Amino acid sequence: MSEEEKKNLPDSPKAKKMDKAAPKKENAVIKAFNALRRWGREMKSELKKVLWPTRAQTLQNTLIVIVCVLIVGVFIWAFDGIAGLGVQSLINTVKG
Repeated sequence: MSEEEKKNLPDSPKAKKMDKAAPKKENAVIKAFNALRRWGREMKSELKKVLWPTRAQTLQNTLIVIVCVLIVGVFIWAFDGIAGLGVQSLINTVKG
């Protein structure tokens, strides 16, 4: 019996080996769903590792951010005013 005939026999070892080696075709929707499930499991696992801040730490950090934003805002407002005065005086000087 030739090798080709052995492959075609349902009970031959080569036919069984070929069946196992043949990739299973999955529907694209099933692949996408499985990928989404895997992503969800990985995300849940990573979120368990996160060290979440306490309520007091969150409040303190929020207040620090608000104060910093206000300070930077004041500096930008002051610089804008000074720059505006400089440009206005330059325009008045040129107009003469």
